[in-house]
Parts: sequence; C-alpha cells; structure tokens
Amino acid sequence: MKQFPTFNIARIVRFHRKKAKLTQAKLAKLAGVGKTAVFDIEKGKDSIQVSTLLAVLYVLNIQLIPQSPIMHLFNQAENEKS
Repeated sequence: MKQFPTFNIARIVRFHRKKAKLTQAKLAKLAGVGKTAVFDIEKGKDSIQVSTLLAVLYVLNIQLIPQSPIMHLFNQAENEKS
C-alpha cells in the first residue's frame, strides 16, 4: 500500500501545538478528541479519522488547501453551478 505524506502533517501539528504552548491533553480537550488521537497524529499514524484531524487543525488554525493539476476545472464547474 502506498504511504501518504503523514509525517509532514505530524510535524506541522506538533510545531503549532508547541508554539501555542499547549500540551497534547489540552489540545485534545479543545478539539473535542482523545489525547491518544493527538498523539497518533503527531506520530504520523496513517489511520486517523479525517474528522479528528480536521478538529485538531481547526484549533491550531491550520488550513488544508486542496490542490491538484486540475483544480481550476473543478472551480470552473462549481462557478457554473451558481
């Protein structure tokens, strides 16, 4: 199975958590997830639920910005629906 770049997300989350002076437990509480979830994210575990990751990223004010070679086509299609 192909490995996804979870290590960078793990390092980004850990960096932001430390800069915010939050413990893993405090971040977990603020995000409404278990402490183990934050630990797993920071260790790069590849079976994290997307909703859990998004909750943690939200608390840390980290945005995920979808990018792809054809994103402009998606945006165009979405604009045509409006």
